Parts: sequence; structure tokens; C-alpha cells
Amino acid sequence: MIEWPNGARCACAITFDIDADSLIRTALPDDGHDRLQQVTMGRYGPTVAMPRILDTYARMGLKQTFFMPAWCMERYPETVEAMLNAGHEVAHHSWRHENPATHSDEIEEALFSKACDTHVRMTGRMPRGYRAPVYSTTQAMIDRMIERGFLYDSSLMADDVPYVMQTEAGRLVEMPPHWGNDDWPPFAHYEEIGYMMPVRAPSDGLRAFFEEFDAAYATGGFWMPVLHPFLTGRLARWRLFEIWLEDIVKRDDVWFAPLEDIANHVLTQQPRIEQLPYPE
Repeated sequence: MIEWPNGARCACAITFDIDADSLIRTALPDDGHDRLQQVTMGRYGPTVAMPRILDTYARMGLKQTFFMPAWCMERYPETVEAMLNAGHEVAHHSWRHENPATHSDEIEEALFSKACDTHVRMTGRMPRGYRAPVYSTTQAMIDRMIERGFLYDSSLMADDVPYVMQTEAGRLVEMPPHWGNDDWPPFAHYEEIGYMMPVRAPSDGLRAFFEEFDAAYATGGFWMPVLHPFLTGRLARWRLFEIWLEDIVKRDDVWFAPLEDIANHVLTQQPRIEQLPYPE
């Protein structure tokens, strides 16, 4: 059991993956740029949804974590500037939403490093955390993060609460996601990248997140939804999420913080340790 600061029962980080139009361009590199419906669906995230989300956070006094492919950072610099000016964490989410498991280690090394360079140039620092596209972290990626001094990963699913992944080279805090706390299953309708989910009403799709919070709160745990601005940031969905969030933020025993802060706190506790690499 992890004890949270100031007697809080639950630690919370509402994370967003700002993939924008990298998804269609990476899935269909030859003509993705000309698939305008898909491009505009992605662009809705940084251009329309993000101002709405940041306004909510400012009103509620929240500082949170946003994962953004570096290619998207370079194309939407005003979004990066808005996040930084508001005190939010911007974390590593690949170069252009490529799947690490589908590339050679040499290619992934180059893309990872290129993204790190963009973070340093645009945020003034190396990122402290990483989330793999489609959660596809590999052992080589874990080693790469440790070599570069990353604090945490947020791709793997071995626990309900943060834990430590220990290797011969060092350690990373794992901030575990899972599909029950991801808005892709209830809301993604994206044939070109292989997802045709039956789109659900906001109340139906978001109920899973609220019930996940209730369980984390009841057990003194960790709640980390994985959201996308072009999905949950749509008007009706975010309105419902915002109304629910207002009540939760008023509680004095729920700790909202960026993942970097939560991961640093975890290292002051006695988290469970997973030894890596896993045996073949």
C-alpha cells in the first residue's frame, strides 16, 4: 500500500495523449495528409478541445500531464506553450506515434532521440516520463529510458498502483494504465487505423471512468484515465466529465498531481518491484 501525501485516500492524474493528425499520417504515410476527414478529426484535439480542457483545469486549479508526439509538438507550438504557461507536464509520446515494437532498435533509437531533442528545445528540459503508442513498450525502450534518466513509464499493466521496474541498469517507476480507463474503446471510430468501436453516448462511455475512480478511492489507490482530446474533449463528453470532476476536486482527500510528482512520491514509499527483463 502506498501512503499518499496529506492523508489523501487516492492519487489522481488525468492524462491526455495529444496525437492530433499524427495517427492518419503514420498509418497511411503516402496519402494520409490528403485524407481530410481524418486530418480534421485529429486537429480538433489541439485546436478546439485543448483550450477547453486547459480552461477547465485553470478554473479548478489542476496541474496535470499531457503526452504529445514530438511531431505534433512542432506543428502545434501554441498548444505546447499554453500547457507550459499553465504549469502542466509535457511528456514523451514518440516522434509521430510510431509503434516501438514494429521498428528495429536502431530506427527507434533515432526517433526517440529526435523526440527528446524537440522536448528540450520547446520545453527547456528533457521529458521525465514516456508513454508508448498503443502501450507497446519493449525492453529496449525501458533500457533507453533508464540510460537517459527518465523517471517513469506509463505503458505497462502489472498492477493497480504505481510500481518499480528494476533492471541491472537502474529503475523506472511504472504508472500503470489499462484499457478500462482508456477512452479508445468507448469512443474511437477510426476505420483507417483498424478501430470501428460502436460510439457510445457520453454518459455510457464515461461511466466506466467514474466507476474506476470509485474503486481506486475505496482502496486507497491510483486513478489515471488515458484520454484523447479529439475523443473525450468533444463538447458533450467534456461537459459531462467536467461536471463530475467539479465534485471530486472539492474533496479534501483526493490528490491530483502531474505524473512526475506522483512518481517522485512513490519512490519515497516502498512500492512493489518487478524485476526485468522478463524471462524468454
